[in-house]
Amino acid sequence: MLGRRSIFFPELAHEHHPLSSKQKLQLAVDETIAPSRFLGSAFTAGISQARNSLPDYGQGWEGYGKRYGSSVASNASSHLFGTFLLPSVTHEDPRYFVKLFGSPKSRILYAMTRVVVTRTDDGRSTFNWSNVMGGLMAEGLATSYLPDNERTAPKTFTRFGVRIGFSALDNVVKEYWPTIFKRLRVNRIIPPEKSDPGTVTPQVGPPAPRPQKEPQH
Repeated sequence: MLGRRSIFFPELAHEHHPLSSKQKLQLAVDETIAPSRFLGSAFTAGISQARNSLPDYGQGWEGYGKRYGSSVASNASSHLFGTFLLPSVTHEDPRYFVKLFGSPKSRILYAMTRVVVTRTDDGRSTFNWSNVMGGLMAEGLATSYLPDNERTAPKTFTRFGVRIGFSALDNVVKEYWPTIFKRLRVNRIIPPEKSDPGTVTPQVGPPAPRPQKEPQH
């Protein structure tokens, strides 16, 4: 679809060209079946079980399986809304553009702000309606398959807040993903650094002198 891309995080941008609606749909599918999403669901299901969230699911492997399944389902609907449907309507780019250079603080802050800030198809910064509303729509849809006591507005917004928090953490991991795997020399599953449109190469050496104006006669 996009040439060389990360298998683990297919939403990592690696070219400048905007995505068509068809490509956004394909990206939503790729995100849904990406290894990172299944591992993320396994992690969040484990936390949910440890906290006894969704108590109607019970404990043990059966309860864990139900929590894992609901997490996979909500992620799939979130990608459908937030990566394909809403970005196609609002002309937003659902990919993550890696900053790559800068201090750890600046990179982490950048990653966290990407939850509410994104790019349009023509490269301008805008509010990330797709991510915010896509997550809220996914949690609203979840009320159709979650236990009865979870189908309330307060519980829905609580889950939405947790989703936003995990999205910020997920972005931090994505920000450092190319750096980590470059050091591990696992280059086949990450975009090449030079082709990343989010990368801004730091200036080397002193700035070039300004051209001198010719004297007027």
